[in-house]
Amino acid sequence: MAIVKPFRGIRPAAAVASKVAALPYDVYNRKEACEEVKKNPLSFLNIDRAETQFPDEVDTYDLQVYEKARELLEARVKDGTFIQDLMECYYVYELTMDGRSQTGIVGCSAIDDYLSSVIKKHENTREEKELDRIRHVDITDAHTGPIFLAYRATMELDRLVSTAVKADPVYDFVSEDGIGHRVWKIEDLQMVQAVAEAFERVPATYIADGHHRAASAVKVGLKRRRENPDYTGEEPYNFFLSVLFPDDQLMILPYNRVVKDLNGFTPEEFLKKAEEHFTVLKVGEQGISPYSPEKKGTFGMLVDGKWYKLTAKEETLSDDPVKGLDVWILEEYLLRPVLGIKDPRTDKRIDFVGGIRGLGELEKRVSKDMTAAFSMYPTSIGELLAVADAGLLMPPKSTWFEPKLRSGLFIHKLSES
Repeated sequence: MAIVKPFRGIRPAAAVASKVAALPYDVYNRKEACEEVKKNPLSFLNIDRAETQFPDEVDTYDLQVYEKARELLEARVKDGTFIQDLMECYYVYELTMDGRSQTGIVGCSAIDDYLSSVIKKHENTREEKELDRIRHVDITDAHTGPIFLAYRATMELDRLVSTAVKADPVYDFVSEDGIGHRVWKIEDLQMVQAVAEAFERVPATYIADGHHRAASAVKVGLKRRRENPDYTGEEPYNFFLSVLFPDDQLMILPYNRVVKDLNGFTPEEFLKKAEEHFTVLKVGEQGISPYSPEKKGTFGMLVDGKWYKLTAKEETLSDDPVKGLDVWILEEYLLRPVLGIKDPRTDKRIDFVGGIRGLGELEKRVSKDMTAAFSMYPTSIGELLAVADAGLLMPPKSTWFEPKLRSGLFIHKLSES
């Protein structure tokens, strides 16, 4: 049973929503974030990445950075950039990319569901990556970036969403990257109750994107509980901001790999090693045509200026939810034993390129600072759910979701207001 509660959202005034909405904080490095806020002073990156307000010598994680974020948020509520709804609501958030739409419900998921694994995970988190968002959430007293959750589609929730979107949207804009964003508010009391009850019949939800943000939100909630031993469990800090999408609307793009060197092998020797577990076929004239895998169990490989198609041999395949993943097969049979990449989370010799950047980005990296690249067939949403249901974990960087949720459109305060 999933608990997803309505909340009194703090959100931008309609006239400025398109300027406020920003890609997630971790999409940018510091220089890129500074350039973005300089170009667009209303961008939510000012708050999500408040180091942009300081000279470079101020550390990104300095306490004054988080205090500045709180100050900016409070100022924008006071000056009317942000408004707060009077009633507890749900919101419906539709994103459209290349003619394909996905429509989710914005609400607040229970930290107890996270702790009891009603909210299922498929990735490990690293504490050092959590600390930044823990400080940001705790000091701003707000969740500013929603966690992207999935659930197995139900006719009941589909019907409620279909009803909600018949009204006029509160936001309707296209962002600079061509993504369409529309938002509706669900405030009718009967509809609000129906949505809550419909989620109570959903046995599990799944973190699609935002494992570190979810873990950070939960840790802040637990901290607040320790500070308030008489808590009831209904305080806002017991819940975190989420957008929940039905699984049948989601699409995962490939998460490609680039590698610094061939671990001492010549290109010819490396190809021979690859042939131990993969069928290797040069593609295109002289192997110069980029290859995008057409089905599971196939991989593109760029080495020595030539593209190859790799097909996993029968002995590498498995029905196991994790060992059957293409990302696992590549890691287990080529990256680790041949290229010597023992831990892709920490090894500086490997990098990851989201599929949204295309194969041209792989060729660019190999010509610039890498030696080999691998194009992947995307992990499916069904594979993600199967791994999470089994209580297992995917290899790092297994999924790349597009389009990205915008930060700043919905803010959830942790304390009563």
